[in-house]
Amino acid sequence: MQKEKVAFLLLLIISFCGCDLFNTRTPERPDQPRSNYEVAVSPEILLQNFTYSLAEKNVQNYLNCFSDSSFSGKDYQFLPSAGSGSQYPVLLEGWSKKNEEQFFNNLISHISLDLPITFTKSNANLTFSGDNSRVYTASYFLNVPHNDVSIPQNYEGELQFNMVRDSRQVWTIFLWQDIKSSQNASWSELKGFYSPN
Repeated sequence: MQKEKVAFLLLLIISFCGCDLFNTRTPERPDQPRSNYEVAVSPEILLQNFTYSLAEKNVQNYLNCFSDSSFSGKDYQFLPSAGSGSQYPVLLEGWSKKNEEQFFNNLISHISLDLPITFTKSNANLTFSGDNSRVYTASYFLNVPHNDVSIPQNYEGELQFNMVRDSRQVWTIFLWQDIKSSQNASWSELKGFYSPN
């Protein structure tokens, strides 16, 4: 009987040692928000990442949506809506990925952590181009729950994203054109307001 008890205890100890029951896992960093980001192996995933990056106010995921010339051979460009450049000249000075980073960091610093930026699209269309790129067009509505009373929280217009698959086989936006389509403010005006001068 004594041998059976020892064998049972030995078996029990071996089984506990063989699993990670007592090992601790690496905890998630509290300063890093959860992310829905996926590697953009298709234009659809790229568009999903763009929407999530706004809702989550995730700067790195937002920037990952734009082309890097070292992988795509194309520098990212933004073409503002008509009239917004005269109000915000910075939009006409060769708006780049660095400008996007500064704008987005500045914007999210004026929004409560628990409030998402809401980006909705309608009349969306994705077409193929002869140079292996894609052109995405859509009407957009953007709600930005910032705390600045001097500018609107709602923006709308038309957008065009020219997208390319880079050398990593990842889709990115290399050209973003904003088109004003109503009396409401466009995305360009939001970028102009939150751009460091």
